[in-house]
Amino acid sequence: MELHGGNITVRSEGSGLGSEFTVHLPTGVPLFQPEIVSNLPMPAGPHAVERILIVDDNVDSAEGTAILLQLEGYTVKTAFDGYKALERVDEFHPDVIVLDIGLAGLDGYEVARRIRARPFTSRPRLIAMTGYGQPADRTRALQEGFDEHLVKPVEIDELLRIIERK
Repeated sequence: MELHGGNITVRSEGSGLGSEFTVHLPTGVPLFQPEIVSNLPMPAGPHAVERILIVDDNVDSAEGTAILLQLEGYTVKTAFDGYKALERVDEFHPDVIVLDIGLAGLDGYEVARRIRARPFTSRPRLIAMTGYGQPADRTRALQEGFDEHLVKPVEIDELLRIIERK
C-alpha cells in the first residue's frame, strides 16, 4: 500500500470478535511520476552511449522504454510529439534518439530531417522504432536519415544491442 501512496489499518474488538481491515489509496495520483523514475538507482557500468531520447506518441510505450533503459544505467528523456522532440534535442543533446515514425502533426521522418539539418558538435544516432515494417518503410527510413529501423514490438535486448552498436 505504501508504494502506492496509501496505507492499511486493522482493528479488532478482541479474540473471536472478528477483524476490520481498512485500505486507503489516494485518488487522482498519476501512475507515472517522472521525478520518481529519475531518482531510480543507476547500475554502474560504462556505456558508449550516455543520453537517450525516446520519442513516441504512445505515452505508455515511451515511458516503459525509458524506465527499462534507465535501469540499464542510461540517462533518458522522453517526448510525445515531434515538436517536443526537437525542443528536447536542443536542451538534452542526446547521443541516441529512438524515434517513432507515425507521430501526429510532425511525423518521425520530418523530425529526422530537421535533426539532420542542424549543426551538432556530435551527430546523434537515429533509431526508428515503429509499427511501419514493410521493406519500403525500412528503405524510406534509412533514406530520411535514420541509422537503424526496428519494427515494434522490440525486445529490450535487441534495442540495447542496437543502442551500443557503433
